[in-house]
Amino acid sequence: MNITFKLFATLTDYLPPEARRSNQVTLDVAQDASISQIIEPYGMPPKLVHLVLVNGKYIKPEDRGTTTLVDGDVLAIWPPVAGG
Repeated sequence: MNITFKLFATLTDYLPPEARRSNQVTLDVAQDASISQIIEPYGMPPKLVHLVLVNGKYIKPEDRGTTTLVDGDVLAIWPPVAGG
C-alpha cells in the first residue's frame, strides 16, 4: 500500500536528497507496518520525532509502535519546536 511520508523543519535532512525540497515521499509499506517501523529506516533520533500526525490526527508516543496506516494515509512528523 502507498502512503505519503512528510518530514518538516530540520527533519527534512533525513529524506532522500531529491525529496527534500518538497519535504515528502510516497512510500510503499506493508499493511501491518507500525508508524515506528515506517520511520525507523530513516535513522531519526527518537528525541527529534516529536509531533506525529496521521491525516492530521495526533498519535501519542506510546501508540506509535502499534498504530498502523491504510492506503492513502499521510504520515507527518515535526521535531520539537522552540520559539519566542
